[in-house]
Amino acid sequence: MAASKKYEIAVSAVPQYIAEQSDPARDNYVFAYTISIENVGTVAAQLVSRHWVITDATGEVQEVRGLGVVGRQPLLQPGEKFAYTSGCQLDTPVGTMRGSYQFTAVDGQQFEAEIPVFTLAVPHVLH
Repeated sequence: MAASKKYEIAVSAVPQYIAEQSDPARDNYVFAYTISIENVGTVAAQLVSRHWVITDATGEVQEVRGLGVVGRQPLLQPGEKFAYTSGCQLDTPVGTMRGSYQFTAVDGQQFEAEIPVFTLAVPHVLH
């Protein structure tokens, strides 16, 4: 089996606009996103840290780095999934998020799992 398949994590995101916490008149747009992380490799691995790149419609970039996700550092066995919901705030009604998770496999190997880019958008803003 190829080494890259040994350490492989699938990541997907489902964003949602939170109208009740947003205030468009003050350029304050709040979004939640649910992330699903699945160990599709053959070795158990622990999520150690995260790196997010959040870009708003003006091109303003925020980078967020930190340990774990929602206060946890889940250990995922092969085939196991972990999901969580978090959120962010933008000054524009549209933006994107992308990033990576840093993992350490039980055999000591460190690797990254890419978080594919996803769009944050107020409903009906994008056509």
